[in-house]
Amino acid sequence: MSKILDSLRIGLYGAVVAILLLFYQAWEKEHTPTTTQSIPNISSTTPSNNYIPTVTEPATQTKITSNANSVATTPTQTTSNNPLIHITTDTFEADIDTVGGNLTQIKLLEFPAELHSTQSFLLLNDLPESRYLAQSGLLNAEGPDTSKGQAIYTTDQQNYVLTPDQQQIQVNLYWQNAQGIKITKSFIFKRGQYDINVKYQIDNQSKQAWDGNLYLQLLRKNSGENAHQSHLSTTATYFGAAISSPDKRFQKITFNEMTSKNVDQTITGGWAAMIQHYFVSAWVPDNTMPLQYFSHVTNDGLYTIGMISPKINVQPGQTITTHSQFYAGPAIADNLDKVSPSLKLTIDYGWFWFISGIIFWMMQHIYNIVGNWGWSIVLVTVIIKLMFYHLSAKSYRSMSGMKKLQPKIALLKERLGNDKQKFTQATLELYKKEKVNPMSGCLPILVQIPVFIGLYWVLIESVQLRQAPFIFWIHDLSIKDPFYILPVLMGISMFLQQRLNPPPPDPMQAKIMMLMPIVFTALFLNFPAGLMLYWFVNNSLSFLQQWYIMRSVATPLKKKKRDNAK
Repeated sequence: MSKILDSLRIGLYGAVVAILLLFYQAWEKEHTPTTTQSIPNISSTTPSNNYIPTVTEPATQTKITSNANSVATTPTQTTSNNPLIHITTDTFEADIDTVGGNLTQIKLLEFPAELHSTQSFLLLNDLPESRYLAQSGLLNAEGPDTSKGQAIYTTDQQNYVLTPDQQQIQVNLYWQNAQGIKITKSFIFKRGQYDINVKYQIDNQSKQAWDGNLYLQLLRKNSGENAHQSHLSTTATYFGAAISSPDKRFQKITFNEMTSKNVDQTITGGWAAMIQHYFVSAWVPDNTMPLQYFSHVTNDGLYTIGMISPKINVQPGQTITTHSQFYAGPAIADNLDKVSPSLKLTIDYGWFWFISGIIFWMMQHIYNIVGNWGWSIVLVTVIIKLMFYHLSAKSYRSMSGMKKLQPKIALLKERLGNDKQKFTQATLELYKKEKVNPMSGCLPILVQIPVFIGLYWVLIESVQLRQAPFIFWIHDLSIKDPFYILPVLMGISMFLQQRLNPPPPDPMQAKIMMLMPIVFTALFLNFPAGLMLYWFVNNSLSFLQQWYIMRSVATPLKKKKRDNAK
């Protein structure tokens, strides 16, 4: 009997472990130590409102070394008297500040801020409570960017619109000094794309060489995500920074880690990103040169992640161009892969990422046919059930056999009384004689756990399911059912399925099993409607399969009894 109780406990504990893993992965933080290499150090002096890293090196030194010093920044120059440049494409509404030539606003036109909202989702912004900026510059004591502030650029026009006959638009900003250094900073926006090409052309018409460092960085408040998550359920996703390197393709840098310790790494072929639910922004520099990756937190709560290039040397009469890419948009794997292969890892599917990847691949292909993510979930559930049909069938036949043996087990208990050892031994001999394995009843639950977790992360992390409707009252599969109908249906289906199973011989175990549908319904009330749809359909299919198998097993027995009676 102990083995029977153990098999029941495995089923119960397995289900509990599944729930705990969901929340554990949601709140899990990676603590990976950073390595210090031969790179210039970023000063810990904290300015207000902004952060402009600068590097000061000996005049004879042309390589980045650990002996280089750095100085802190002063606040960005005021923008009150300087215009913004407005850009509109088929995917963006963007603003570029002529002070620094920084991206201060990006609206994603294809993504409403809220369900049924006419307002586009605001990603980058210069609002005091949720400031989120993408900055870049060239650091040199004579400009364009110095420790005292950023360059003030001029531009050809203040408004750019991508017309239907255009595939891209280029926004040029200009700066020059009296010595003959001319800088052209260009942003290239392409139709249908969320990545922006950013390039600097340095034209040295002076009589002396120009040396400078390119820096790329993202700055944001820690409160920005909250402003955009009011419509979400209580499920948690990662919100913070991340960097990539050939050695560690995806390394989370939480805001807490940035507060306690500055990032200090030299990386060739990496990127730096800020990640929030469904959306990513990332700087992807030239992958051929080593850059110093750094982080910083200002007194007023601007979290900064970025990188500085080695010295760029431009001789008199020479013109040099540097290139980088900036991505700001939805976390769609195909889009991210085109910018940098490892950037798609910002879609964090957790431990069962390989299962999540397969599930999403199937869902995507089905969606391309049916055009509805809810029906895609239903059909994927059917496919999964078919894949595990024989395994489930074997389990259900075993449970049917156990249910058939209940009268004989009751007779054994009546005959052996309180002798638990003899009763357990006699029960196991009966199972062996009838070829019934009580452990197989747990297999469907155990098999479903990784699939359940994998689908959970697909529904949580996939921006394609954001605000995706199903039918009737389900207008967004990524958030909870507003009327809690699907969780209740899930609980009812779980209860009906339990009624087909043989009741545990232990009264306490039986009571626990009867309570499980209620407990699971309560736990899943705030889970995404898409997940509840999967669980309800899965339970319903399991019920039908189990009913059919138990009926097919019982029919020959009834026929045999009728024949014997004759």
